[in-house]
Amino acid sequence: MYPRFMSTPAEPGLKELQSKVTFYRRLTIGLALLVAFLAMVVIAQLTGSGQEKAPLADKPAAAESPAGAAQDAPYIRRDADDPMAIGDVDAPVVLVQWTDMRCPFCAAVHRDTLPTVIQEYVDSGKVRLELNDVSFFGEESETAAVAARAAAAQDMYFEYLDAVFGAAPGTGHAELPREKLIAFAEEVGIPDIAKFTADLDDPALRTAVQTSTAEAQRLGVSAVPFFVADGTALSGAQPIAIFRDFLDNAVDSKG
Repeated sequence: MYPRFMSTPAEPGLKELQSKVTFYRRLTIGLALLVAFLAMVVIAQLTGSGQEKAPLADKPAAAESPAGAAQDAPYIRRDADDPMAIGDVDAPVVLVQWTDMRCPFCAAVHRDTLPTVIQEYVDSGKVRLELNDVSFFGEESETAAVAARAAAAQDMYFEYLDAVFGAAPGTGHAELPREKLIAFAEEVGIPDIAKFTADLDDPALRTAVQTSTAEAQRLGVSAVPFFVADGTALSGAQPIAIFRDFLDNAVDSKG
């Protein structure tokens, strides 16, 4: 008969200590995981704050981001007769914006932030503002962009944007049927309403809107509002303090 070997049980104090070590180790790991998770949530909220994403079906499979591009990038127009731009054509910095007429965050930045940007940077000659339309949110977005271009044809692009964005809801996508687009034109005093109405059916204007959207997607713009200044990108309806830092850095880089 083989002898029976038995292990010596741990002393009660040692066993209790080992149990406590195991407990605190698991607690530390759990807290570390919780902190990491909360950090990821905060970062996601900050980076996604105040921007409207394009539907997944409208995103390009692969895109080149405009961030980091040179100041003379091809999406900068610097055309003195451009009705979708304001400011000195030779301003040191061009602030390029992509916007959708049905985006509530685009409306918010247009109402709450751009007037200060225009007063402090555009009117002073430091910055030129150039807008690009996109139609990320369906046929009404596209037709609204056509309407804005029809207003631009009568040199009232920004007045028209003021009216449309001024009436936009705080959340959700604005309803912009044809009759409402015409009503906005009448509200801002478009000189030739008959021409404006006819331009809503102009295939050339619609093609221009579609081309602008496709080009934005090619550049990697998949959320609006989206801005680029001096090769640096800014996304979302950020507060004016963020815009000041953004534009001050761009202006300072020009000496």
